[in-house]
Amino acid sequence: MTQSSHRPAADRCPGVFSTHTAADGAVARIRLPGGRIRADQLQILAQAAAEHADGYLEPTVRANLQLRGITDTDAVARAVIAAGLAPSTTHDKARNIEVSPLTGRIGGRADVRPIADRLDDLLRADPATAELSGRFLFGVDDGRGDIIARRPDAGARVDSVGADKTIVAVIEAGGVSLGLATGVDAIADALLSVARAVVEIAPDAWRVTDLSPAERAALATVVSEPLAPLSPIPLPPIPLSPVPLSPAQDATDDPAPAPASDPTVGWFTQDDGRILLGAVVELGRLPARLAEFLAAIEAPIILTPDREILICDLTEEVAETVVRVLAPMGLIFDATSPWARVTCCVGAPGCAKGLAPVRADLAERVRSGEPVDDLEHWVGCARGCGSPAGRHLHVEAMPDGEYRREVSIGLPHHD
Repeated sequence: MTQSSHRPAADRCPGVFSTHTAADGAVARIRLPGGRIRADQLQILAQAAAEHADGYLEPTVRANLQLRGITDTDAVARAVIAAGLAPSTTHDKARNIEVSPLTGRIGGRADVRPIADRLDDLLRADPATAELSGRFLFGVDDGRGDIIARRPDAGARVDSVGADKTIVAVIEAGGVSLGLATGVDAIADALLSVARAVVEIAPDAWRVTDLSPAERAALATVVSEPLAPLSPIPLPPIPLSPVPLSPAQDATDDPAPAPASDPTVGWFTQDDGRILLGAVVELGRLPARLAEFLAAIEAPIILTPDREILICDLTEEVAETVVRVLAPMGLIFDATSPWARVTCCVGAPGCAKGLAPVRADLAERVRSGEPVDDLEHWVGCARGCGSPAGRHLHVEAMPDGEYRREVSIGLPHHD
């Protein structure tokens, strides 16, 4: 099939082995399938950020991590490899796999982490998928609807779980449901087939939404062939958010569920009775020193697509210590903090395209005490880097030095 070009420019999405040169130095993006990172891995990255970058780790809108201001890209790459976070040089930028952050710990119809793990294995073993753009997104949703709402290019949402714990999932491509797959292997295979079909049908496409109607039809035909037909009446999504608890509350108090849009910030009780702490950091920048203290907890860490940092599987005693020690150091555990609702790109002078010092201006906006009623994302130019997936107030710098504010419901194109 002959295609017209879908990519007007080269794929400049940064990775570990192909960094992006910004005004403040090189930028490397480290893919973390499912947003998961071990304590020892975080420790290595924190040291690399302190020694070879600007001293910060930046969670991204795809639950990856980014280092900016890198002075020695080879040293950073060696650190990432040593941490086991770059298992493939050829598929480095293709491993964008979002997973329901709370899966297997709080709510959800099933624990979908094994699906993401299997998909990552298949993805790295397939030479064809090395051709995917760095913007292509996989999504694995445990039934609560949080990841599918982000319209991944290749998505799976748990529809039901059998008596033998076998998972049945709806397979989607660019937001269109194509059929049902049963079992971890079949679901991962179906997700991979979406990616393979895109590479075969339109190898220069950024994402599924870039395909022409004819190309989308061809993709649907290929992917849906081995899938079972969709259920006539699909199950509704389950609630997005867990029930938050403050450290002083007991789980038996039965507080009212938080609204679906509430950030996963604060103190939460996992299904197994252990504690999960959700936090954010100012301007979405985690200082390397604070990251080292996080690593010292020796607990699983999950980054969410909303740039939250989840510290998992804690006892109540450890959780109380974490809050007492790390809150004064800059980890924000308060869901009512403005920093749980505002995000931004780097802006000027770090980005040559930035029309304003976005970080400084946003920090001043927060210091002003003006209420933050809705999610806000501040950007230095029309590219809108790092924009949230859902409805938010888009605050964009203009050439005249002012900011334009408008409600956006668009989905991000890249981190």
